Formats: sequence, C-alpha cells, structure tokens
Amino acid sequence: MSELPPVPGARRPTASAGGRLASRLVSLAAPVAVAVLMALAAPAQAQSAVPDLSLGGQGLAAEPTRWNGWLQADTAYAWPSPGHFTHLRTLGELAGRGEWGNGMKWRLSARANLDGAYAWSDHYPRAVREDQRAWARLHEAYVDFSRGDWEFRVGKQNIVWGEMVGLFFADVVSAKDLRDAVLPEFDLIRIPQWAARAEWFQGDSHLELVWLPWPEVDDIGKPGAEFYPFPLRYDGLGYAIDGERRPSRKLSNSGIGMRLSTLVGGWDWTGFVYRAPDTQAAFYRSIVPGPTPTVLYEPRHELVTRVGGTVSKDFEGIVFKAEAVYTRGRGFQTLPLDASDGVVELRTLDWIAGVDLTPGDRWRVNAQFFQRAFLNHDADIGMKRYENGASLLVSREITDRVDAEFLGISSLNRSDRLLRAMLTWKYDANLRFRAGVDVFAGNPLGMFGRFDDSDRVWAEARYSF
Repeated sequence: MSELPPVPGARRPTASAGGRLASRLVSLAAPVAVAVLMALAAPAQAQSAVPDLSLGGQGLAAEPTRWNGWLQADTAYAWPSPGHFTHLRTLGELAGRGEWGNGMKWRLSARANLDGAYAWSDHYPRAVREDQRAWARLHEAYVDFSRGDWEFRVGKQNIVWGEMVGLFFADVVSAKDLRDAVLPEFDLIRIPQWAARAEWFQGDSHLELVWLPWPEVDDIGKPGAEFYPFPLRYDGLGYAIDGERRPSRKLSNSGIGMRLSTLVGGWDWTGFVYRAPDTQAAFYRSIVPGPTPTVLYEPRHELVTRVGGTVSKDFEGIVFKAEAVYTRGRGFQTLPLDASDGVVELRTLDWIAGVDLTPGDRWRVNAQFFQRAFLNHDADIGMKRYENGASLLVSREITDRVDAEFLGISSLNRSDRLLRAMLTWKYDANLRFRAGVDVFAGNPLGMFGRFDDSDRVWAEARYSF
C-alpha cells in the first residue's frame, strides 16, 4: 500500500460530526543538464532479446537501437450491485534503447491505454470517463553516462528505494498511479519522475544523489472513480470536492534527496533523506454557507521531509527485510468540524518487517507486520497512536508453467482487509495469461473496507516482444 495505515474516509459512507529531521536539506550543488529525448534518429533494429542496460559502459562500441515492449488486454467486473465492468482495456508499451558511443546510453518508452468500460459506459461520472477511457504518454526518457567514479542518469526515470512485498514504505521518491488502488503490478503503478541522479560505488558501499525539478504526485483519479479516496461525509451537510491543487513548478518545490547503502557482515543497510511535496494528497476542508451548508474539500500536496532506512539479510533460504520512515510535515484530516481547515500536521514513524522463505521447491511464503506510530498523536484524526497491519503472501508453482498465488493484507486496528487469489499460466516466454478475484471487506472507515463495493473478478493476457 502506498500509505499505511488508512486515513479516515470512505467511498460511500455517512458519518456524524463526532465520528473523525530536518527542517531543510542542504542543497546539492551539481551542474546538471536535463535532456529530453523526444526523437531518436538511430536506425531501428527490432529484437526480442534486450540486454540489461547498466550505467557506465565506457569503452563499448555504439550498439544498434533495440526495441521491445508488451501488449496487454484485460477485463474486470465488479459484482456488488449494481454489477458493472471496471475494465475492458487494451494497453501497451513500446520501448527503445541504444548507445551513442563513448559509453553514453539512452532509453525511450511510451505507453497507451484504451478502456471500453469508460469509453462506452455511463456508469461513471463524465470527469472519470474522460480521465480513464484513453490516454497516451511518454513513460521513460533518459540518458546514462559515466565520469570517473560517478555514474549519471538524467531524464524521466523510475527511482525505486523500497523492496517490500505488496506495500510501499521506503519507496518515497516514486509517485503512484492509484486509480486502480494497489491491485496492478508495481511496474504499472509507479510513475516515472523527471530527475537527475548521480551514483558513486566504492567496494560494498553505494551513494545516490537525486534532484527532481518537477516532482510528480500520486494520480488518484477523479471523484466518482472506483478507488477514489473519498474523505469523510457528515450527516445533514452538503459535500463537494474542489480541483486538486498540485505543487507549482518552482525551485522551492523541487525534490532533493540522498541515499547511502553498504554491506556489513552479510547485512545490507541503507539510509536516506528526501524532501519534496507529498505524493499523497491531504484533503483540506472548508464550510460553504447556504440553506444547506456544504463541506468543500481541496486536495493539496505540502512539502514533507522523510528520513529512513532499510535492512535485509539472507539466512540461508530465509530472507529478512525491514524498512522504517520518519515523516515530518504530512497533514491528516480531523473529524471535528470546528477545525479551521480540517487538517492537522503530524509526525509519523512508519515501519515494516517481514520474512520471505521457500519451504519447498515449488512454494514461497512471505509474511510482514507493519505499523504507523504517531509521534505527536491527535485524537481528532480518528486513528490510534499505533496503527498496525499485517500481510501474507503464499504462492505455489503447480506446474512449470502454472502458478497459484494468494495475498492478504489487513489493517489490524479496523479488521478491514484485501484478499486476492490469482492463477498465472505462462504459455511460453512471450505470452502470459492471468485470472483472479479481489475482495475488500471490513470497517468502511478503513483503507480496504471503504472499497467493499468494488469486489471484482478479472482476467488478463499479456504478450511481450
């Protein structure tokens, strides 16, 4: 999950009014030239096998341009009344990579989507249909090069800092496409960022510096969408959501961070600091007077500072992983209506620990416990000082080509949960089929319970080339 535990709110609830390290980073001074690769004149030579694109590569001769990609068709049907399709979709990616000589490499990719559930159905509001029925966008566009002991990546790219299963904690740089909650693969959820990244390697140590001139924020869709995080409603009052206020493109809103990792005694340690506008929106509240007063919400993204770390170790087949993130500056919605803007700024410590093991040749089990601790707790937010959760993943390789998987994630304080069962059939190296069921249940004020009318069955086919 992108943020755990849940913020009070529900998709279609009613609630009474009583229901609800740094101050600044040191600037990273480095001359950076941001190059956007919109057109590449190298000759195209399509190949199905694409080698790994590593940074550096000085001394290598220029390679021909190579193209790869994938095409996916999927459908999903939500059965709670009224039953409706949430996807009748075709989406795909085309990506190219190559080298200009002298070790300078590039990657360019684009994605496109057409969804009949939004193009030909009137189940959703117009704004939702226009947002999700069709789009095409640049996905990645960056260059890699080396200078001495430093390696650089400049352009639109994914920056992944977390490694937990089914959950986002230390992955603080990535923005997420949450219009399908956290149900898609992480590769489909992460939104690449325009960034300049510098990396230095020395023995078992690794230093990473990042600068994001225009940080992206989470895409939560439009009000009325299947998984829009609706804030709290109040009996007897009107309800409206204003347009989302995204961070302006000014230097003070740029993202800046540093991450250091090292290997000590078989333990892989990392520590990081990152300051940027919060990828998660806080819903600021005002009361609009009238015959029936209206509660007006405005999603905003304020600057937050996050300091954290990760640790992992392989104990001969049992892998232990843990992540922790301290966040300062994040706003949380308050329940009482007498608060001036309905948001209070709190400091939190989010942490997660888990084990990954293979009890047999064909089995995999992953178990995780996570917690959000409010360091300056405010009871008006409607959450406890310690919000706990757990997840369990069990997968079994039935045959060489068929896998079965079960994933359960639960917010323990509210006993709400997401349950997923899935079958995967790998027809060959390029063609894959999947089918499954997703069930949301529990308290309607929880992260998962608020989507209890979005239970669905789904199927997909993906061809890679």
